[in-house]
Amino acid sequence: MVALAFLAGLWTASRRALRENIAPERIIDLGPWLIVGAIVGARILYVITFWREEFAGKPLVEMFMVWRGGLVYYGGLVGASLGFILYARLKKLPLWKGADILAPSIALGYVFGRIGCLMNGCCYGRVCELPWAIQFPNQSNAWHQQHAQGLVGATDRSLPVHPTQIYESLLNLALYAGLAWLYRRKKFDGQVFATYLVCYAILRSFVEMFRGDYPEYQRHLGGWVTPAHLVSVAILAAGLVLFRILPRAMPKVQDGR
Repeated sequence: MVALAFLAGLWTASRRALRENIAPERIIDLGPWLIVGAIVGARILYVITFWREEFAGKPLVEMFMVWRGGLVYYGGLVGASLGFILYARLKKLPLWKGADILAPSIALGYVFGRIGCLMNGCCYGRVCELPWAIQFPNQSNAWHQQHAQGLVGATDRSLPVHPTQIYESLLNLALYAGLAWLYRRKKFDGQVFATYLVCYAILRSFVEMFRGDYPEYQRHLGGWVTPAHLVSVAILAAGLVLFRILPRAMPKVQDGR
């Protein structure tokens, strides 16, 4: 699913590049930079976030075992952004035009990424009794957590939980459609990317209220605030700052009179 996310994102971004008179090949060539940056950044933040549960006291080599799972999206976003900035400087790609080209595709790739989370059994929700709640099989991540809490037996499936992966997939699909619409009507370079940062931070913060996979020591304010909420504040602030400064950076149109 990670590969599908990158392929879908790069292909749609390369089609969008034509509107900016940027060769699609330049966006495709950007792919390895984004992939490496995203995986490295996502893994680093995962190791930091879950050091106590999964890495403390274990061989350091386990930090590099990405194929076992364990990636955090916000770390991937930062890592991919740094990879893009480096590529843009080396290849003379307009930074904010490129960011706008990529922004809708980030949301689209995220749709597939969260489907992968659903298949992997990570990023699951809180226990609930809603009609659309889902259960994970015995020995899944949700089962292990609930079994440790004495909520399920050794042969049971997990209790029904919020399908938070599906929530985020659907919300980001809508975000992709909205950003693609905005791209054709943007007023300044960087507007679409700034909109993505603001909207994603809000959507992520909403879904985080239903997440059930965080250990108790990482929950704050009665268990409703997670580490992702805290990062979302920074991402939201970054988006708002871009909205403030980027329009001012636009070349001023000379009065022809």
